[in-house]
Amino acid sequence: MQDVTRKAAGHSNRIRATRSDRIFDTVNILIMVAILIIIIYPLWFVIIASFSNSQLVTTGKVLILPKEFHLQAYRKVFSDNRIMTGYRNTIFYTFAGTFLNVIFTLSLAYPLSRKDFMGRNLIMGIMSVTMFFGGGLIPTYLVYKQLGIVNTFWVMILPGLISVYNCILMRTFIQGLPYDLQEAAMIDGCGNIGILIKVVLPLCKPIIAVMVIYYGVAHWNSYFNALVYLSKKELKPLALILREILVTNTTTASEMESAGGAESQMEMQRIAESIKYSVIIVSTFPMLCLYPFVQKYFAKGVMLGAIKG
Repeated sequence: MQDVTRKAAGHSNRIRATRSDRIFDTVNILIMVAILIIIIYPLWFVIIASFSNSQLVTTGKVLILPKEFHLQAYRKVFSDNRIMTGYRNTIFYTFAGTFLNVIFTLSLAYPLSRKDFMGRNLIMGIMSVTMFFGGGLIPTYLVYKQLGIVNTFWVMILPGLISVYNCILMRTFIQGLPYDLQEAAMIDGCGNIGILIKVVLPLCKPIIAVMVIYYGVAHWNSYFNALVYLSKKELKPLALILREILVTNTTTASEMESAGGAESQMEMQRIAESIKYSVIIVSTFPMLCLYPFVQKYFAKGVMLGAIKG
């Protein structure tokens, strides 16, 4: 009789636990759905606003689906030489900068990960100081001017050639690799460069993917260096042109000339408003397409800095 009572009590406890788990899961799902809507809706609104009549957007009549669908803003964007030049510059800065960033970061992180490298702690300490202290904007500008990289594409690549934070992540990853492999390569006659290329580099594909994401996104969204150090229009990246369009609320001169005479001032303003949303989509579309394929590496890179117990 007592056994039956215990079994009945245990069964009821499992039922209560199951119900509480279901309630907990339901609440979690509702919260996650709410957060997902909060995050996704602004992006969705920009997308539908770029295809809608800007007057309907400003009056709050566009909420879920586009109204008065048109592609005029995108035609203006892709026919504008300034925007397309900025797109070309951004692609060049992203690919060239990321390529050099990964090479130099790996070249620095590998020796700092070696226990037999003398002075590695001192070098890491000096590098860490640069994460918290800088020389200031004016002295930095004077240094870049003396180096002759102001108003050149190098000013978008060389100053951020190595990120200390990314270097620490890569060094941490390399330190986690089996050191026996490096010792075995040494016994086989490999030098340091051979070990780096033949042993370490093939094992560093996940962290290299993380570095490509970090550096690539930083280059794609970079505009401050261009704002301060670039005055030539043919060198400006897309992010800076996007900033000018969003902040100054103006369109390009070519757009005004093409719109003048054939369209009214109100129509030009309508096109300018639509161009804002379309430029946002055009500038973020490559990153949105790339992120789902590299998300797992992004999460791995975040966990590299976690405290392991």
